[in-house]
Amino acid sequence: MNLKQFLNEEQDPKAVEKLLERINGLLTSQEAVEYIAVQKKPALNLSPDCIALTNRRIIFCRPKSFGLSMDFQDYSWVDVADCHIKEGILGATFMMRTTKNLTNMMDYLPKTQARKLYQFAQEIEEQMRNVRREKDLEVRRASAGGGVTVNNTTPIITTPQQFQQSQPLLIENEDPFALLQKLKGLMENGIISSEEFENKKNEVLSRV
Repeated sequence: MNLKQFLNEEQDPKAVEKLLERINGLLTSQEAVEYIAVQKKPALNLSPDCIALTNRRIIFCRPKSFGLSMDFQDYSWVDVADCHIKEGILGATFMMRTTKNLTNMMDYLPKTQARKLYQFAQEIEEQMRNVRREKDLEVRRASAGGGVTVNNTTPIITTPQQFQQSQPLLIENEDPFALLQKLKGLMENGIISSEEFENKKNEVLSRV
């Protein structure tokens, strides 16, 4: 991983290097770090707190025991309701709230880095709102017994669990290309594996 790509807004190189060493062990398959913001307090701080954004989650990183250990708090993007920043004289505060009303924040972030966090979060939030809407719709359809069947044998998948446990995917009145986009979204959000995605994709394409 190229360290220089995370030093665009004058982040502390040593803090970023230490964080990347530890966070690499937390990354899941197809997960990648997109941006890192490093706290900059007015007083000397040898082990500053950091926020790392990946394509799948927000990770709050707080060093403990003079940097010898690290406390990680992570939140999947699909569970993030909104993010905000508040700028002050000595920097900015980044605030995050989940769909279950859990909150987390980090202060004394350089303003340019906080703005980058906010910009990235806004882009992901919009995508995740669409994902949550689709999932809610599927759950409501399942609760109402509105699953569509093909040849009266195979039900439409209505939840991630059903998706993973389903028989070969046969869907009526569903645009195959729209379905492929949904499958891709499920894979990118870790609901299905890349292998499952390929299998389902091949099933859909075989019926085009």
